[in-house]
Amino acid sequence: MANIIFILPEIFISLSAMFLLIFGVFKKNSSATVYILAIITLIISLILIINSQTNHEIYLFNNSYKIDQLSNLMKIIAIISGIFFMLSSYDYTKLTNLSNVEYSTLILCSILGMLVMISSYDLIVFYIGLELQSLPLYVLAAFNRNKIQSSEAGLKYFVLSALSSGILLYGCSLLYGFSGSTNFYTISQNIYSHETKNVFGLVFILVGLAFKISAVPFHMWAPDVYEGSPTSVTLFFAMVPKVAALTVFIRFLYVPFVNLIDQWQAIIIFLSLSSMIFGAVAAIGQKNLKRLIAYSSIGHMGYALAGLAVGTNSGIQNSIIYICIYLIMNLGIFCCLFMMKRNGKFFDNLEDLSGLSKNHPVISLSLLILLFSLAGIPPMAGFFAKFYVFMSVIEKSMYFLAIVGLISTVVSAFYYLKIIKIIYFDEPKEKYDNVNFIGVKISLTLSTLLILLYFVYPSGLINLISKINII
Repeated sequence: MANIIFILPEIFISLSAMFLLIFGVFKKNSSATVYILAIITLIISLILIINSQTNHEIYLFNNSYKIDQLSNLMKIIAIISGIFFMLSSYDYTKLTNLSNVEYSTLILCSILGMLVMISSYDLIVFYIGLELQSLPLYVLAAFNRNKIQSSEAGLKYFVLSALSSGILLYGCSLLYGFSGSTNFYTISQNIYSHETKNVFGLVFILVGLAFKISAVPFHMWAPDVYEGSPTSVTLFFAMVPKVAALTVFIRFLYVPFVNLIDQWQAIIIFLSLSSMIFGAVAAIGQKNLKRLIAYSSIGHMGYALAGLAVGTNSGIQNSIIYICIYLIMNLGIFCCLFMMKRNGKFFDNLEDLSGLSKNHPVISLSLLILLFSLAGIPPMAGFFAKFYVFMSVIEKSMYFLAIVGLISTVVSAFYYLKIIKIIYFDEPKEKYDNVNFIGVKISLTLSTLLILLYFVYPSGLINLISKINII
């Protein structure tokens, strides 16, 4: 019973989600109240996780659930991302009539699934967490029932995600069949007995995981789902699930498959290279900002995977740093999208940014800083994120991976700079409404300042994450 304190955040979120669903049914016009209570739920869960911090490894439920420094850190990042997502998208959901009881509850359920995924130390627990995360996302993608693109996005994501889950489950069943266990540690001990056969299970599992982070060649769902989903849901897709997926990659590669590093390293390098190249090239011709962000996210996942491919503790830590900075940049970009509103309608095409600096200098400046950071231009935080990853890659003499990464960074800078050119040098369009979205303004200010001033004290984030020993 003493160990129950370590799973209090998961218990609290699950009970809160059930309570809010019932509360919303019996109390009419309670969507705003439920939304605020959902934010409070996440804040309390964050406090519970911070209070239950431990330097020891705690194993629960017959060693199938692990609490350690890595899981605590990634849970904190996921919940903070969830809090800022909900704060920034509150006014958008209210104006687009998305803010109802189910919306907030689905977000909480999805975050609960991510927490389970992060701490999972068993194939069955991992899959339960994965489905608990994914099922609400299918509904959220199709949440705007008045828009055919949203229904299409939900259907595409559901069908393709179901296919990837089937592939992943097949890999899990192979692994169980050959190792005789679903526990990560036991699998790592028994993996040598059927090493060749276990590689098959590894490949199927990596295919399923690559789909979840939209790594090439399993990226096909991302552009359509990002564009068709409501903008607030697209922000959720672009931020929070990436944290859980990266943690699962680390858990799988460095616990059950740690002895097969020679086999999986080539797969991760391929995923990284193809994602960086494709993400850089495919985004060039995009006209819609959300589609462009989708291709951009594919490229950024390639950089994060490059750190994992190294096979060292510092490489993994640098990948986590990369994801943290990427989340902040994405939050800022979407906050700017939430402020592009005219006559009750939100805009998300590149041409809608035309001459934005003439009428909205503050939004334009924020976009300038964030786009420079995404392009990896110093002294923005995005430059340091890429620098750390490339240093880890070069230290292990993986020069080809570093060279391709640098070239794709240069190519991707083209479409980021093209957006800046549209904002500052094209003819201005009709002025957007002066909106008073408090949550958006707070999130945008914080994200822009963090990206701009990161170079003042870069060791803060490094010191925090370097305390974690993964392998």
